[in-house]
Amino acid sequence: MNLPTKITFSRIIATVILIVTLFVLSIIPNIQTPLLGNSRINLIFLVLFVFFVIASYTDHLDGKLARKNNQVTDLGKFLDPVADKLLVNTMTIFLTVPAVFAPYAYEQVALFPVWCVIIMVARDTVVDALRFIGAQKGVVIAANIFGKLKTVLQMVAIGAVLLNDFPFHYLYPDFVNSHLYPYLSVTAILVYLATAVSLISGVIYVVQNRKVFIPEKKEKNKL
Repeated sequence: MNLPTKITFSRIIATVILIVTLFVLSIIPNIQTPLLGNSRINLIFLVLFVFFVIASYTDHLDGKLARKNNQVTDLGKFLDPVADKLLVNTMTIFLTVPAVFAPYAYEQVALFPVWCVIIMVARDTVVDALRFIGAQKGVVIAANIFGKLKTVLQMVAIGAVLLNDFPFHYLYPDFVNSHLYPYLSVTAILVYLATAVSLISGVIYVVQNRKVFIPEKKEKNKL
């Protein structure tokens, strides 16, 4: 296992540790965490944001090192999208219902609508199935530019949600108290954009790799 692959694998391990930590925090009774001044950012969510930024950077780092040092491997191509999806899907599901998964973040308004998460997870399921079929036929379907764009937009949206629409909420202070605010804020628009690109990229994956669905022709035995 080369260095880029080790970095990718470490992102998977870090995400698993994150899941366990978030679960433990969610079951601690009456836990209260302060906000960062008047920014409306929960301090635990700020820590999550820092962790997420570092983990997201390793996604760029492992790919850069693999290409620079000519260390691109089939294992790396397989683990990289797995690590990305594990990290991103964990955060999007966690941020779907902050009041349930993070009761300590009592002023968290920004979130991921359930239908957005369903589309993202469904898209990943289809692409994973496509990769599985391709692997059975000896075809490795690596992440392409559309999948990378989807991942980047998802990471930006997750970061904006973790920061509870900071600093965008300063642009419309009167709108913050509106019941439409969680659905029409800048952060919400970023979430919708990430969802749309996720869906489009999934369609592109299927169209570009539709050949894996074509049955292989069996050669007739020559007499």
